Amino acid sequence: MKIRTALLSSIALGLTSLSAQAFEIAGTNGTSLEATEIATFNEPWAMVMGESGNALITEKSGQLFQLSKDGTKTEITNVPDVVYGGQGGLGDVIFANDAEDEIYLSYVEQGAESAGAVVIKAKLQTNGDGGLQLANISHIWEQDKQGRQGHYSHKLAIGPDNKLYITSGDRQMQKPAQDMSVNLGKLIRLNLDGSVPDDNPYQNDGELAKTFWTVGHRNMLGIAFASDGKLWTHEMGPRHGDELNLIEKATNYGWPVVSNGDNYSGVPIPDHDTEPKFNAPEASWVPSIAPSGLVIYNGDQFADWNGDAFIGGLASQALIHVDIDGTSASENERFEWGSRVREVEQGNDGEIYVLEDGPEGRLLKLEPNG
Repeated sequence: MKIRTALLSSIALGLTSLSAQAFEIAGTNGTSLEATEIATFNEPWAMVMGESGNALITEKSGQLFQLSKDGTKTEITNVPDVVYGGQGGLGDVIFANDAEDEIYLSYVEQGAESAGAVVIKAKLQTNGDGGLQLANISHIWEQDKQGRQGHYSHKLAIGPDNKLYITSGDRQMQKPAQDMSVNLGKLIRLNLDGSVPDDNPYQNDGELAKTFWTVGHRNMLGIAFASDGKLWTHEMGPRHGDELNLIEKATNYGWPVVSNGDNYSGVPIPDHDTEPKFNAPEASWVPSIAPSGLVIYNGDQFADWNGDAFIGGLASQALIHVDIDGTSASENERFEWGSRVREVEQGNDGEIYVLEDGPEGRLLKLEPNG
């Protein structure tokens, strides 16, 4: 579900002019992109773009906005209170149906003694002031509560199997990723109503494990299905060793037993090739790119890139193009303009949209230059 860029004009958004807000981004292999500023947000974290021309954008501190096809930016009310701090806050948002009147939303919630991510389903409806609000909120999933403020992950995707996939990070605790009694460091797969599919793989490892699709993950901040149905995720490594993984049912990806990075203390971690029983990444990065946001491209504007991945880079301050050929992947090119890239999406007409990280994070539309 993407955004129709022809309907998002800079004039409607109150920008001075298209030419004043457009700039060139040169890739490391010589590809030239034209970037156009569409809007700005305060610590934007995620976005979803609809076939209707409307987009939804979350801000980490707890605000949810609709950016309509005519350029109107509207805050959506009745968003649950979030725990904002560290890496926590309002998280991902996706449409629950083609009508775009229901959404799934993730955020960090306070428990009795500690916090964890949750996923809700809610209806978008008009409020008494003519604006939009969340209504009919239902609880879909809850992450095990822990005291630390990082590695929530809580990225969302609906697969071609009509199931909801949720990334659940290790909460900076490492060992839970291999513990079948907690849902940390796992990829979760649920029915759209939050119930557990009976074809999930871990049926004999306890009730909670029945929700798991894969295990052994660290902090997955990107999840996307390709047009061929393959599921890809990426995750931040410890000290370097970021990963792009092709997801296979009932597979263990090895964290924290193996990694292509090392502990922050400097203590080495064995590489994946030392433990073949764990699924090794299709691509990894040393030094770290700090990946955030992922799309598998399928459009006309960059037809040669169909089937390739685009990853936002935080520490690397780049949009990273990864060439995918079947089940193999390797970095092709980087696009840098001095900004941390938090999120990546594709538009209906084949444009690429990125959200910059930080207090004045811009929504940029990227198109071929020339």
